[in-house]
Amino acid sequence: MSPPVDPITPTDKLPAKADIVIVGGGIAGVSTAYFLAKKGLSVALCEKGRIGAEQSSRNWGYCRQQGRDPGEIPLIIESLKIWRGINEEIQDETGFRQAGVAYLAATKEDLERYEEWVGYAQQYQLDTKLLTGEEFEKIVPGGARKWLGALYTASDGRAEPSKAAPAIARAVQRLGGAVLTDCAIRGFETKGGRISTVFTERGKIETDALVVAGGAWSRLFLRRHGIDFPQQTVISSVMRTAPLDAGIETSVSGPNFAIRKRLDGGYTIAHGGASYYHLTPDSFRLMKSFWAAFQMERKSLRIRLSPRFLEAMRQDRKWSMDEVSPFEEKRIWDPEPSQDVLGAAKRNLTAAYPAFANATIEEGWAGAIDVTPDAVPAISQIDQTPGLFIASGFSGHGFGIGPGAGRLMADLVSGAHPIVDPTPFRFSRFHDGSKITPFTET
Repeated sequence: MSPPVDPITPTDKLPAKADIVIVGGGIAGVSTAYFLAKKGLSVALCEKGRIGAEQSSRNWGYCRQQGRDPGEIPLIIESLKIWRGINEEIQDETGFRQAGVAYLAATKEDLERYEEWVGYAQQYQLDTKLLTGEEFEKIVPGGARKWLGALYTASDGRAEPSKAAPAIARAVQRLGGAVLTDCAIRGFETKGGRISTVFTERGKIETDALVVAGGAWSRLFLRRHGIDFPQQTVISSVMRTAPLDAGIETSVSGPNFAIRKRLDGGYTIAHGGASYYHLTPDSFRLMKSFWAAFQMERKSLRIRLSPRFLEAMRQDRKWSMDEVSPFEEKRIWDPEPSQDVLGAAKRNLTAAYPAFANATIEEGWAGAIDVTPDAVPAISQIDQTPGLFIASGFSGHGFGIGPGAGRLMADLVSGAHPIVDPTPFRFSRFHDGSKITPFTET
């Protein structure tokens, strides 16, 4: 089951020309479109299904600075600045509230990792603190056990995944941008080696630049044009409760449970320590690139050989611009949630916070998380094709950084001075011999 996502009224007419075309209507795509439109550039955003209908509406809803790869910290700081003013700026509701995020420490090893990350936070004057168990209880009361401590950032927040991307997409339209749904982009054409034409299922758009923000579909799209983007996919399950008076406003992640207060008064609940990884032919093609990441995450991954393997084998890798593409065959990737994982999450949460014992589960869903070998996104030009850019591979933490990623992408596409140093997000790192080392997120 897919979570409910706020609808938008899509643009009817496919523009014949646009300064920039964007593939994908998730949080990164709509944010890129918004900041480009603010610069006065003409934008056409094409989404194969509905705005925000895949992972951008299926995540936990955390907007956090803490616990990230150090290379992401400057960008997430800028992204939180955007989040804090976004509702007023776009005159719409994204659900953002600054209510803090806390990671619980159940072991001494947890405390050591958190203490290390506080060192990174101090370099950027973040308000991240390592709390004692007693200090944490004052912020989040009602626990049934004592924690050794917690990593806590009061300036972090939360937003509504079902609302944020649609709200930003509506802002794009008010600025004159085209937002098209059920409009897959099949591919592109170059002239003199540079992007010149984008082909959609409804016709073509002449353009100078194309931004690939296709989430878990980006590798397939780029591979059609001979560009290798090392990307894998894991499936994560989430659920939501009916309104509940649990007395917890801060988003909390503990041992094998995570919660976020929702605007409707309920809570989003996840496991946090269990995701499914379905083997595909790319599992073997990319084994060397992802081996270090697999070793780091092997305890949380449940590896399965499923029908997805054969589906991927049969999936077209080449199609012409006048043929139905794989993106039209699956408008929305809607994986089945794991009831085992969700059941364990509910039990773990209830053991820690008894207020959730009688929570009514309204629905559960799953999402396809696209990951890179170092769990850092690519927000970058693709050098081999001038005019081609990518904003993908957010590795399960793209929602919070999405507005900042969109701002950075807009700067790169327009040639403006980038809001932060884009070097950590360069696409070329996957192919220029750079050492790819995944960071152990706290």
